[in-house]
Amino acid sequence: METEADTPAVVETSIETSVAKSVEKIPAAAASPVIVAAIIVALSILLTSWIGARTHVVQFDKPYQAVLLSNGQVYYGRLDGYGTDHPVLREVYYIQSNVNPQTHEQSNVLTRRGKEWHGPDRMYLNPSQILLVEPVGADSKVADLIKDLKAQN
Repeated sequence: METEADTPAVVETSIETSVAKSVEKIPAAAASPVIVAAIIVALSILLTSWIGARTHVVQFDKPYQAVLLSNGQVYYGRLDGYGTDHPVLREVYYIQSNVNPQTHEQSNVLTRRGKEWHGPDRMYLNPSQILLVEPVGADSKVADLIKDLKAQN
């Protein structure tokens, strides 16, 4: 005859057996589509973020741009590669301010870079230092001064 002490052991054994059987019933192939779907979703998210993060070169409709840098300096020139990690400003001009010591009158002169001792012909800009870029209008004072400087050289 069975005693009550033997009954819990039978119950525990039957629970362990049913759990083992239910684990055995899940085929390994059923987990495979879930893993494949998770990989496809992860790759889709990565591809979408990569496409969104790609840089796009901005094309300008005017030949010259005014570039304001974070240090307050403004340069004028032909900006190439704006929107990339390596924008380049070519044919660079800047405004040089002079003060007459006698009259204290200030005059501003547009100067072309390249007359310095190292003779730079372009500026490689740090894109994080560019605050804004504006087109230089064809009939603006800056455009007229650039034309005058080019005619002198």
